Amino acid sequence: MKIVVTGGAGFIGSAVIRQAIRDGHSVVNLDALTYAACIGNVAEVADSSAYAFEHVDIRNRAELDRVFMAHEPDAIMHLAAESHVDRSIDGPGEFIETNITGTYNLLEAARRYWINKAKPESFRFHHVSTDEVFGSLGETGMFEEDTPYQPNSPYSASKAASDHLVRAWRETYGLPMVLTNCSNNYGPYQFPEKLIPVVILNALSNKPIPIYGAGINVRDWLYVEDHADALLTVLTKAEEGARYNIGGENEIRNIDLVHIICDLLDEMRPSNAAYKDLITYVTDRPGHDARYAIDPSLIRAELGWKPSVTIEQGMRKTVEWYLDNQAWLDGLKSRPAIGQRLGNAQ
Repeated sequence: MKIVVTGGAGFIGSAVIRQAIRDGHSVVNLDALTYAACIGNVAEVADSSAYAFEHVDIRNRAELDRVFMAHEPDAIMHLAAESHVDRSIDGPGEFIETNITGTYNLLEAARRYWINKAKPESFRFHHVSTDEVFGSLGETGMFEEDTPYQPNSPYSASKAASDHLVRAWRETYGLPMVLTNCSNNYGPYQFPEKLIPVVILNALSNKPIPIYGAGINVRDWLYVEDHADALLTVLTKAEEGARYNIGGENEIRNIDLVHIICDLLDEMRPSNAAYKDLITYVTDRPGHDARYAIDPSLIRAELGWKPSVTIEQGMRKTVEWYLDNQAWLDGLKSRPAIGQRLGNAQ
């Protein structure tokens, strides 16, 4: 297939591109190269004849039309999004513009392209979303594909809106789509504003490791390369209109995850003091969801996909990658709010 991947210079998008080209697909990387993007994330495939790059913002409808006409893709995998909850609290406007208006532009460009191609049944618009659209769980239960939406942050609300737009474009216009909602991703190339790279970066710099509240919020962690494999499995095998939840089956409290990272750093990069001593509890962010957990039984039953990496395996691989790629981290340190606490706006 020839696939347009939006947000392909980002964390998850770049993993999808690397995997797609390994699988034999051709890829057009469409990315605006905002603060969290890094074109070096796809360096290993950049010289491939199966790879092309388009420096385009999904808010620019005319450029989207040009890209589709020029490259004639078989599918679109839509991963471009503002994604950091804390940033959405401080400045929700960009999340509305990119995640909602940008998705609208992409849907309309895809619809025009699909119509001009005589509406091929094989075409797919794959919308990649998050489990955060479902809101917060109590101590029991899991998110399923039919769980009602109840987003609690500007970020999750903007992603919920984009999910609804994609579904509406299928129901109203017949645009062929598949939709996936994933749990928290981690792994190589994650921009250091999310929990795991912030912990690693701050620890290595001997800075406080900020933990929101008591650190008892629970997340289901999905290794990014497992996620990329799942997304391509859905794109190539799922029936049109299908929707799947993708989870790592790795639930853990934030504080316990941070302890794992600190223990790994004590082993791999010993310091004069234990890295756990840097843990600092800070005021919780507004609307902090208590627990996320994905039930991935449907994708397992229908497509045969399941996660392959445990949290212990994945965290060791992740810490090793950050330790071995200091130059990548150094190249990002001039970017805004690296390792800083955000989400304080009230």
